[in-house]
Amino acid sequence: MIKGRGNNKKTSNKPSFGKRDGGNSKPNFKKSGPATGKPRFEKKPKPVTSLNEEEIRLNKYISNSGVCSRRDADIYIQSGNVRVNGEVVTEMGYKVKPGDVVNFDGSVVTPEKKEYLLLNKPKGFTTSKEEDANANNVLDLVRGVSKSRLEPVGRMDKTTTGLLLFTNDTDMIRKFTIPNQRTAKIYQVSLDRNLKFEDLEKIQKGLYINEHKVFVDEVSYIENSPKSEIGLQIKTANVKVVRSIFEHLDYNVLKVDRVVFAGLTKKNLPRGNWRFLTEQEIINLKNI
Repeated sequence: MIKGRGNNKKTSNKPSFGKRDGGNSKPNFKKSGPATGKPRFEKKPKPVTSLNEEEIRLNKYISNSGVCSRRDADIYIQSGNVRVNGEVVTEMGYKVKPGDVVNFDGSVVTPEKKEYLLLNKPKGFTTSKEEDANANNVLDLVRGVSKSRLEPVGRMDKTTTGLLLFTNDTDMIRKFTIPNQRTAKIYQVSLDRNLKFEDLEKIQKGLYINEHKVFVDEVSYIENSPKSEIGLQIKTANVKVVRSIFEHLDYNVLKVDRVVFAGLTKKNLPRGNWRFLTEQEIINLKNI
């Protein structure tokens, strides 16, 4: 398994597709205090404390345990489903002290370190058992990697390949899966025949699918490849929309591969392998 550090360099906000190189790197679009002399006074460093050594807001404590987001935790608190040391707490902003026992909806919860893992998903694995009860689940590919309860961010069917983020950070999961989220993803799509230029223009302008207009950020042929190989940048969290765009124009989609997710790329991450995100990558995701 790949556990090395990734590339911390920031990428451009306007990615582009270029020469195809096996899917392991980001494609390129083909275009259509000085010293003051004053004495220094060093501040005494603050002692490092863990979640269990300091007071923490109750909703954050619950969110850090991985059971739900802070917003959902507030709902549970207001509805009287949270107890601290056996007493029901409905106060917003209540702070948990070291040694307090928090019972959430009938179960004791404790905070855990947030972890973020990136997988280059192979074909044949799904994020949901509901899709195909006999299909392998992506969780099998990262089982035993962490003691935390990691969950995939968003859904991927068993035929779609490419980047899939896992985390126990429920706020991060919600951030990248809500319908109106605006994070760019880039896909390489293989079709059963060449994409007509007029159809490419239709996609760029926006298509009405099931009475909803679908917009893409950019679409292009991939350089030095047949015109059946297409690069598509889109913000929707639903991978099925990518297939629907081309099927709506009567093309059969042979392959969908996610090569960029929220600035993360497949560089040095072969198919079926995973790695933990670097500290800088985590910061970048939180600042999106």
